[in-house]
Amino acid sequence: MTITIDEQLRAYIDPLTEDEFAALERSLLAEGCRDALVLWDDLLVDGHNRYGICQKHGIPFNTLQNDTFQSIDDVHLWMIDNHLGRRSVSDFQRGVLALRKKEIVAARLAQAQTRQASTEPAGTASPAQSGGDPPWTRETVARAARVSSATLGQIEKIQKTAAPELVGAVKSGIISINAAAAVASLPSERQIAAVAGGKKELRQAARQVREARLPPKPEQEEPPSDATPEQIEIHRLMLLVVALTEERNQLKKKVQHLTIALAEARSEQ
Repeated sequence: MTITIDEQLRAYIDPLTEDEFAALERSLLAEGCRDALVLWDDLLVDGHNRYGICQKHGIPFNTLQNDTFQSIDDVHLWMIDNHLGRRSVSDFQRGVLALRKKEIVAARLAQAQTRQASTEPAGTASPAQSGGDPPWTRETVARAARVSSATLGQIEKIQKTAAPELVGAVKSGIISINAAAAVASLPSERQIAAVAGGKKELRQAARQVREARLPPKPEQEEPPSDATPEQIEIHRLMLLVVALTEERNQLKKKVQHLTIALAEARSEQ
């Protein structure tokens, strides 16, 4: 049997960690390869790690042909859906996969609309208008990834602006998505330096970015020199209200930061 390995296809999904790979190897050695490897003709679609381990140790395995694939996009969509349903996939990985699916679905819809526009008279309803699949909105993608719309936006920002070292830190769980999105707004060299400094440095960098986004305190005007005692008292009370409001806002920010830090600490346990 000829099985072809496509390195780009193998790398389409994040590789297993060393611990995950070791656990899979122990399982295959103890129980054999129970799940069939999925092929498209001779191209290996699912089971790259199992195939490598089976080859290394001479473990027998079965294969299964998927005849529904018509293109490499079909293969990618199948791989994405297959991994989105797995519990072991992190929020960040699910977000990345769902965004990839959005790109494929959007490209297919655009191609279908272009073909329809070139073959049908003007004024004909588009596929979306005539009852086809709805477009993949941000909310749709977030639901597919099982994350909030805000978290999905942070994942998009990390993909676009984060240095590879910072992306690696998110994937390995060293930094949360929320904190990484904040650090990703820094210049690349500062991101890399923060990653090199470890968890403490990353958290400090994220906190500094969040604090820098706070609006500056308004300058306080002094009452006019000819102000009456009543006007001076009113001015003093207004300043007190402003100070108390600022104190309340700062306390709310501290609670938010503590909540985020607590969530990050729990995710690391």
